Formats: sequence, C-alpha cells, structure tokens
Amino acid sequence: MQSGTPSALDPAVAVRLKRDAQGLVTAVVQQHDTGEVLMVGWMDDEALHRTLTTGRATYWSRSRQEYWVKGETSGHVQHVKSVALDCDGDTLLVRVEQVGAACHTGDRTCFDAGVLTVSGGSA
Repeated sequence: MQSGTPSALDPAVAVRLKRDAQGLVTAVVQQHDTGEVLMVGWMDDEALHRTLTTGRATYWSRSRQEYWVKGETSGHVQHVKSVALDCDGDTLLVRVEQVGAACHTGDRTCFDAGVLTVSGGSA
C-alpha cells in the first residue's frame, strides 16, 4: 500500500487486482450517462476502498505521493455511480457524475488536447 498501512479493501476484491510495480491499478474515468471518457487516474487498494465506501473518486497522486479526492480543492467533484474491474484485473472503469471540469487544465475532459490523425486501415 502507498500509505504503508493495510487497506480495509474487501479481500475478495483485493485478490482480483493485478497491480503494477508501484502497487497501482489504472482507473479510466467515464461520465456515467454519456460514456464520455473524462480522465485516467491511479488507484491502490486504499484509494479504491475509499472510492467504494464514500462514493467520491479518490486517487493516488504519483507526483505528490498522496491520496487526493477529486474536487476536494477545485470543486470539480466526481460522484461515483459504479466501478467495474476489467477481465485482466489491471484496469478499473469508474463511472461518475462529473461536476465541472475533469482535467487539471480546466477542460471538461483530459482528451480535448488534440485528436491524432489515423491514415491507415479500413473501417
């Protein structure tokens, strides 16, 4: 665990997680009603536990080395509607009701920075 103390995450959930070398799982965050992908964050067992028990999206900040609740300082809150684990156990899909911007730049989504051109292949 990032905090150095055991998490209260349900052991039945914890055993299903496949964490990276830092003990983290990727969290893809999606607007629950439109399917819009808002951002990507990182969760360890404790962040997931906090997310599931509070209904507020909580992440592990790799740069600050601390937990952060989305919107705690900005007011751009994520109310969690559901959390799903992918088939490999290494990615979470967090479906939220986003209040305000999801991106730290102030944009609605972190994926507004520019679409890349695809020139090959067929549909």
